[in-house]
Amino acid sequence: MKIFQPLYERVLRWSAHPYAERYLAILSFFEAIIFPVAPEVMLAPMTLAKPQHWVRYATVSLVASVLGALVAYFLGQYAFDLVRPLLADLGWLPRIDALVAQLREDATLHPWKAFWILVAAGFVPVPLKLFTWASGIVGMPMPAFLGGILIGRGKRVYILAGVIRLGGKRAEEALHRWIEPIGWGVVALIVAAVIYFKFIR
Repeated sequence: MKIFQPLYERVLRWSAHPYAERYLAILSFFEAIIFPVAPEVMLAPMTLAKPQHWVRYATVSLVASVLGALVAYFLGQYAFDLVRPLLADLGWLPRIDALVAQLREDATLHPWKAFWILVAAGFVPVPLKLFTWASGIVGMPMPAFLGGILIGRGKRVYILAGVIRLGGKRAEEALHRWIEPIGWGVVALIVAAVIYFKFIR
């Protein structure tokens, strides 16, 4: 039964919508605060549909992500106690508390060490929103926070869009051919991670 290929083809059609850039910006903004879907879901097919606009699309996603990250930072700084029950219900609280402890220690010993954590955040299996909230809670210095977000998220969106731009039609054909096994592979990894962290670790 094919599930991922029809979904991918539908998103590809959405990416050609006249308001696709607005949708990408909205998705990128809210993903940095609370939304669970990564902006790459829109960015990749949009770049495939119009590869000549890859820099523009990546920039739209990055700018919106930075704005969303700032909102999450200030929510973490000024409204964390109010939203603790919501974060607990979402299952984020233990991970946020762990990140807060780590960032607080880093900020005390060397404020720019936290910068490198944010730079690495683009390629670690922890959602960006957890880092943005935790950074606000500990009061991470704004230059380090903004620099880390710009580089951490920037390298992710520009590398993805650039690779798709260079791959062109071959990248699109490869995605069409392999989207189903890739999708099921991701599902298997998620299930394995849940089993490991819930029952083994």
